[in-house]
Amino acid sequence: MDRNETNKLVKGALLLTIAGLISKILSAGYRIPLQNMTGDIGFYIYQQVYPILGIAMVFALYGFPSAISKMAVDLKAEGKLLSFTSFYIPIFIILFGINGALFLFLFFNAPLLAEWVGDENLANTYRFAAFAFLLIPFSALLRGVFQGNYHMKPTAYSQIGEQFIRVLIIITASVVVAVQGQHFYEIGHAAALASILGSATAILILALFFIKERPVMRETSKVPWNYYVRTILTLGMVAALNHMVLLVIQFADTFTLIPSLMNYGFTQIEAMEAKGVFDRGQPLIQLGTVLGSSFALALVPSLSKQKLEKAPDTFYHYIRGAMLFSFYLATGATIGLIAIFSEANVLLFQNDQGTVDLQILVVSILLCSLAITASAILQSVGYLKRTAGFIAIAFFIKWISNQLLVPWFGITGSAVATVFSLLVLCGLVLFELKRKLPGLHFFRQINIGALVKATLAMVIYLIVVEAIFSQVAVSTRIGLLLYIVFIAITGGIIFIYCLLRWRAFTARELAMLPFAHVFIRIHKGRKTNE
Repeated sequence: MDRNETNKLVKGALLLTIAGLISKILSAGYRIPLQNMTGDIGFYIYQQVYPILGIAMVFALYGFPSAISKMAVDLKAEGKLLSFTSFYIPIFIILFGINGALFLFLFFNAPLLAEWVGDENLANTYRFAAFAFLLIPFSALLRGVFQGNYHMKPTAYSQIGEQFIRVLIIITASVVVAVQGQHFYEIGHAAALASILGSATAILILALFFIKERPVMRETSKVPWNYYVRTILTLGMVAALNHMVLLVIQFADTFTLIPSLMNYGFTQIEAMEAKGVFDRGQPLIQLGTVLGSSFALALVPSLSKQKLEKAPDTFYHYIRGAMLFSFYLATGATIGLIAIFSEANVLLFQNDQGTVDLQILVVSILLCSLAITASAILQSVGYLKRTAGFIAIAFFIKWISNQLLVPWFGITGSAVATVFSLLVLCGLVLFELKRKLPGLHFFRQINIGALVKATLAMVIYLIVVEAIFSQVAVSTRIGLLLYIVFIAITGGIIFIYCLLRWRAFTARELAMLPFAHVFIRIHKGRKTNE
């Protein structure tokens, strides 16, 4: 790959990272008004169908496009054309076969799945959600081809457009349910409809870009069916699983939490409300994980096995920097959110139910950020299947832990099960990273003293501000909003400032960041001969 193509690829990867960040913020943000307008029961219903819709979205956005883009690059390297007869139509047939099978399974087994999750009223919602899989072949194929040409704008624009339509429909449906007193299960139907119309919007955006491409219509080369099927099934599924860390945990909760809570002694309605309260943690964990891993993920696309072999010093420098940014930011986000969670719970969800359990759950931010960053690094050097296997292990640990702990400890047991499963995942991924990249020495680079002092400074600041202003701020929700935003921003600034002044980073590491000169000036006094 020449220099121009490399630059195009890195810029495209950064564009996708920004689009993903915007998309995830939208995805996390709309759940707060959803819960406010429909209550914990409405939120529970949405969260029961969301993992299935989320899996469909990951297949369409990450899984299958990754496999298709790889095949497109490989075929072009062999001098072959991507024509309708030899590429587009065969790939579409394979994708439609896979996703059609998923549609049929979900559509006809919806009542069984609803019975399995402990709520038979969800059967129609699951049946409606199945249709989302039928649109995947269109969007995945187009995204894969564009990415294979290092043309990332269509994927980025379609992702943001799809998420915007989803958010608009779900919030509109929440208003209708709240104002007109519609049945809460309409929220599940609205979620499925939002996913379908969002996918249709993405396909429309992609199609407009595709028309400009003027693809080759016919080409006489033989269709490599075995290669297509094998790549889509293996690489496509594995790449999808690597983007499903939080989804697979929620998927385990979908099927095990309600029955386990009923074994704990709750009625079905009480169990539904309790799960709705527990699910409050998901948007906050998602936002915290985005904060903790986005800097790192923006750097990872520029890494490759070839770069490791050609310039190991530069490669290890970038990886250590990516992981340090992820670790420090995720630690600050985790501890800061735990410290202010009681007020944040009231602000976002109108009461402080489940605060202690959700504070336990917030530890997931640190574990998930580290696991996602380390997994992305392993994937960049070719260990895709292994990281997918680790995520599958975490899923089964969460599933089994829920069934063991929730009947005894209720929602607290599920929070502990989530943290434990992610701790295992984080341990496995970091161990594998150390084994495959022995020169990394990540843990040696962590400045524990600087981290402890920065954390203490932030926590002391939060405690002092809370003692002085919290009673005044909580008198109105607007006041509480201003208070939370103020202490979150200022607490974060203090944490980062202290990290810089107490030399958690080297100047060489800071040089990797935008506005590096500002950070280096704060960091002054550190020798940079490392």
